[in-house]
Amino acid sequence: MLFSFAMMILVGVVFAMIMRKVGLPNLLGYLLTGIILGPFVFNVIDTTTFQISSDIRQIALMIILMRAGLNLQISDLKKVGSSALLMCFVPASFEILGLMILAPIFLHLDLLNAAILGTVLAAVSPAVVVPLMLRLMDEGYGTKEGIPQLIMAGASMDDVYVIVLFTSLLTLAKSGEFNALSLLRIPTSILFGIVSGIVLGYILCKLYRLLKLPTGIELASMFAIGMVLITIERIMTGMIGFSGLLAIMALTATIRHIKPEMADKYSAVLAKLWQPAEIFLFALVGVSVRIDYALSFGPVVLVVIILALVFRILGVYLSIMKTKFNMKERIFTMGAYLPKATVQAAIGGLALEAGLASGELILTAAVTAILFTAPLGAIFISLTYRNFLQKV
Repeated sequence: MLFSFAMMILVGVVFAMIMRKVGLPNLLGYLLTGIILGPFVFNVIDTTTFQISSDIRQIALMIILMRAGLNLQISDLKKVGSSALLMCFVPASFEILGLMILAPIFLHLDLLNAAILGTVLAAVSPAVVVPLMLRLMDEGYGTKEGIPQLIMAGASMDDVYVIVLFTSLLTLAKSGEFNALSLLRIPTSILFGIVSGIVLGYILCKLYRLLKLPTGIELASMFAIGMVLITIERIMTGMIGFSGLLAIMALTATIRHIKPEMADKYSAVLAKLWQPAEIFLFALVGVSVRIDYALSFGPVVLVVIILALVFRILGVYLSIMKTKFNMKERIFTMGAYLPKATVQAAIGGLALEAGLASGELILTAAVTAILFTAPLGAIFISLTYRNFLQKV
């Protein structure tokens, strides 16, 4: 396991340097690192690392969502009004609808399996989008209009919506029974996640001010609470849902609201922690990518993904229609909402594990979507934000 970690860091650093030299984001180097070190090229990642990779990715995701919350102010979302809510579900719904139309035509799937495919592919990746939006905020691009904040908040919430839909549809495909009450998990996951995060954030602000602990201990305790919240999410499998990651983001956003100076202090530490965490997150996503599946169905899967992205772009456009964004800002927002990675890596293989006939095709589409949209979205954001967004 130690050798696997060492190789991910060393090779990842080299590939990230190469990417920076050609003006591309580091994460592409880390993703490539995982693919090359993984089982389908050099196969140097041991089984123990595979077994704990999901937990490591979850911890890395915690770090980035804590940073997101610590840099998010409620007043920023008020600038864009209802668009902040619409971005949480409209783009994903349009992409799912697009795949329900396209997959039966091009991939010969029935409507239910096409919908399952849609839910696998529809989630945007916070792991790709959030760090890039934080970079924009640090550099002052688009912050006056609330564009990075809008994208960051929407990217964190639409995953909850999509994953609940996926779970409900997969259950229907396996058992033939659909429980409409299971859809209660969508609003309850969001509601209980946000409310619990706000309450915990308020309590922690009071405790930290009273106890005067070192910054490192305060952050360690926040991590421990975050791990408990994610564990609660895993336990709550019934009709009432809970989003641990959303709770973490709400907790840190509450700290930003109550104690901005405390939030700045934490954010500076987490920015340093994110540097190694980013290597592990994207390298392990790369390791999980099944290159053999990506090649097995030919270009038709990629064509369907591209056409479905057109539906997604339309959904984003409708979501931000009432904002005061100019055309360049609208184009940027639509392009920034394309990347897929972490959710697809997590749930892409579940349909195959469940024994669905379409499982192999769904996994292939998930892998292809990661390989195509993660680099596409990251490159688009990195190359356009200086020209498309206004600097404060």
